[in-house]
Amino acid sequence: MKLLAVTACPTGIAHTYMAAEALEVAAEEAGHEIVVETQGSAGSTPFTPEQLAGADAIILAADVEVRDKDRFAHLPTVTAGVKKAIGGAPALIEQAVAAAEAAPKGSAPAAAAEPQLAVKQTGPGTASKVRGWLMTGVSYVIPFVAAGGLLIALGFALGGYQISDAPSVTESFSWTSHTSWAALLFQLGSLAFGLLVPVLSGFIAYAIADRPALVPGFVGGLVAVEVGAGFIGGLASGLLAGGLIFWMKKWKAPKAIAGIMPVLVLPLVGTAIIGGIMFVVIGQPLAAITTGLTNWLNGLSGSNAILLGALLGLMMAFDMGGPVNKAAYAFAVAGLSTNSQTALLIMAAVMAAGMTPPLAMALATTVRKKLFTEAERENGRAAWLLGASFITEGAIPFAAADPLRVIPSLMAGSAVTGALSMAFGSTLRAPHGGIFVVPLIGNPFGYLVAIVAGTLVSAAIVIVLKSVGQKKKAAATTESTSAPRAAAHA
Repeated sequence: MKLLAVTACPTGIAHTYMAAEALEVAAEEAGHEIVVETQGSAGSTPFTPEQLAGADAIILAADVEVRDKDRFAHLPTVTAGVKKAIGGAPALIEQAVAAAEAAPKGSAPAAAAEPQLAVKQTGPGTASKVRGWLMTGVSYVIPFVAAGGLLIALGFALGGYQISDAPSVTESFSWTSHTSWAALLFQLGSLAFGLLVPVLSGFIAYAIADRPALVPGFVGGLVAVEVGAGFIGGLASGLLAGGLIFWMKKWKAPKAIAGIMPVLVLPLVGTAIIGGIMFVVIGQPLAAITTGLTNWLNGLSGSNAILLGALLGLMMAFDMGGPVNKAAYAFAVAGLSTNSQTALLIMAAVMAAGMTPPLAMALATTVRKKLFTEAERENGRAAWLLGASFITEGAIPFAAADPLRVIPSLMAGSAVTGALSMAFGSTLRAPHGGIFVVPLIGNPFGYLVAIVAGTLVSAAIVIVLKSVGQKKKAAATTESTSAPRAAAHA
């Protein structure tokens, strides 16, 4: 069989390419050809017309909206999330082959059906659809957060925290003053942060109803910022804009205006309705909720803050880049826009806890090599860099091979790291960067101590559990071999 596949995850960094590699290996082992289009952060190389024409089936392994899905309308399609592709690629290959055999190549494409919500479903039900829409918005927000957060952090590192009160660089800028350069970095980062909510809202709407929903989504997000509704307002406006445009796209427009519906009528009417709703109906209630959440975060201290750090650590290690991990990360990123001290503590705890799982597995494979296979030891060497770079997915191969021992061990260590990071008062304005942004972290020594402590805890538990497991396996093997000998002797 000649198969195609598309992989895409919210961040477009790790899962996208791990899923692609797993599918390529599984297809080769099964004796099939496969070409994978990775719609990741580094861009993608689209399928050629020849590849599309010669394919027997396609696998869409994605947690976000797959771009340009119309290209695959003629192909039998298997859909799944990226984690399914990473851990169960052979089964997806089998499903694609079965789908291709059930719909022989050359059969006529099915007639156009009623429009469906443009979302990559990773499971049945409404909740899975909504998660797909939200993750699409988050995936487009992350680069803005990373760039803006790092620029703000660099501005503070160069000019101190008083740089936030500096005059606009358009009014006073000196090429030889480090304060002016610090102000420039800070103000650029602040502008990038100002786009977070509009981008989130716009691309949630895009995930639901494609390009005509972008303008209502972006404008709804801008209104959310204007009325103080923040990320919660952005989520609401994105969902409302996408739903409205999706409904409007079903209208049977007269031929005279059908051609301008996507570029004029839908954006115009959608923007007017969504903007009006956000300004005069739900904007203020959502702003009140956002203010309450911000006040609650600012009020966290002592044991409450430590418990929150532990909880976020557990979430970061539970599925290592999956929906629970992304929920904790999105919570931290959303808090950055409030610029509160507690939000900076949360961001630091989340990143530290996300670095711990790969580092722990790297340490475990180094200290007790005999407990791991050659492939796991190779993954362990790569996990040093992945963990240092805050790519939690570096621990996935170990969790997939031995989930009952590895996942609880990693959750324990990450909980320790998150709790200690909060206890030490470490802060972070950049949402990514791992060990490479330590100079920009408040209380970097305590931050590193928290990461080391969590890494040691997870590595120790993994080694103990795997050692016990191997002893039990060896004992069972000895018992099974000794029983026939005893019977023969009798």
